Order: sequence, then C-alpha cells, then structure tokens
Amino acid sequence: IGCCPELQLLEINTKLDSGYCQLPICIQALQNACPKLQTFRMLNVIPMPKMARSGSGSTSGFPLLEELCMATTAVSFMTDQDLTKILYNSPKLRVLDLRGCSRITAAGLSALPCEELECLYWGLYFSSNVTVSLSKKGLHLLAQKWSSTLKELDLANQLFCEEDMEISMGHLAQGTGADSTLCSLNLSGTKVTTPIASKLSSQSTALNYLNLSSCRYLPRGLKKLYRGQQEIHQLLEKFE
Repeated sequence: IGCCPELQLLEINTKLDSGYCQLPICIQALQNACPKLQTFRMLNVIPMPKMARSGSGSTSGFPLLEELCMATTAVSFMTDQDLTKILYNSPKLRVLDLRGCSRITAAGLSALPCEELECLYWGLYFSSNVTVSLSKKGLHLLAQKWSSTLKELDLANQLFCEEDMEISMGHLAQGTGADSTLCSLNLSGTKVTTPIASKLSSQSTALNYLNLSSCRYLPRGLKKLYRGQQEIHQLLEKFE
C-alpha cells in the first residue's frame, strides 16, 4: 500500500454476480498510509487479513472515519476482533454498514468507541448467512448505547430472543420523544411482537419507514412494510 496521507474516500467493490471475491489487505498498513480517511467501503468483497511488515510500528487507526461499509452478498468471515482493529480509534463514526456480516455480535458492536452512531445496517439478507439455530442476545446493549442518536436501523433476519427485542425496542422508543431521531427501522424477519410494534408506532414520532414483513410473532395483516407517517398511524389505529 502506498502512502496517501490526504485520501478521504476509499471504495472497493465488485459486481453482485461476481461470486466469491477475496482481497488480502493489511489494515494496519492502510491506517498508516491513509490517516485522514473519512469513508471506507468494501462492497461484496471478502477482506482477508494480511500480516504487517516487520518494523511498521503502531498505528493511530482511522481517527477521522465517519463511514465504514463491509456489506456482502457472500459469506463473511469478519469477526468482532477484525472490526475492532479497524474502528478502535474512530469516535466520529456515523454510518456502519455490516449487512451480511453474520459473525459480528452485539457485544462486539457495543464495545466500539463511537458514541453517536446514526445509521446501523446489520441485516442478513442471504440464506447462507441467516442463522436459524439459537436466538442471539445482547441487542439491548446497542439500543441503550445509541437510542438518542440512531436515525436508521436495519436488523432484518437477526434472530434475537423476544425478551431482548422487547427491552431493545423499549430503549429506542424511550430515546425518541419530542426530539425523535429514529426515522427508519427494518425489523423484517425478526421476533418482534405486537406490544413492541404498538409502542414503536406510538412513541417514535419521526418514524416514516417501518418494515414488519415476515415477522412470525405478529398476527396476519400486520406483517408488511409501512412507508410514511400516515401508514404508520394507520398501523397504530389497529392496536387501539
């Protein structure tokens, strides 16, 4: 990797039908070469860790990073440890796109240094990544941490248990109020229940996108996508 001290945007992507694309990359070398990076996107690319050269020294990370995208349509090997190596010194992060990254955990995300995350895309859209075994836990850690800053949240097909979903959505609903910021929420394929959906639609006043399609715990007729506050208000009327 060459030295690009003024580089602010780096995007590496492949076509959706290009299949399994691996890219060896040394994050430490990239951090040393591009310390002013603000946007880092790797779309449909599987980053493979590459060892740093001896004597390369420590790195200050990406202190100015505002957006990180690691979305993939293929299998993802990214772990909490890999994500931490990228974001350990990125307090200004606002957008985090981890769609398809099935190995990332809620505990790993909650440990990140960014305190004002606005957009978290963490949906699992492809059958190879959708976990169908035990329910996940820890979603409430994220909801509690970012309840007052999140504007968009995508949790499609993330199978957190009902209790965790209830606590988490409660945090999001309470974190809105008069200064509501949450405007887009994708809960498609999750274990969201009727009481949770009712609380969200009544208390999240800025919400104009709510995806409840394929939610097995909701009654027939409610499992669909709601666009605009008028449709969400109509949903609320069904609960009253």
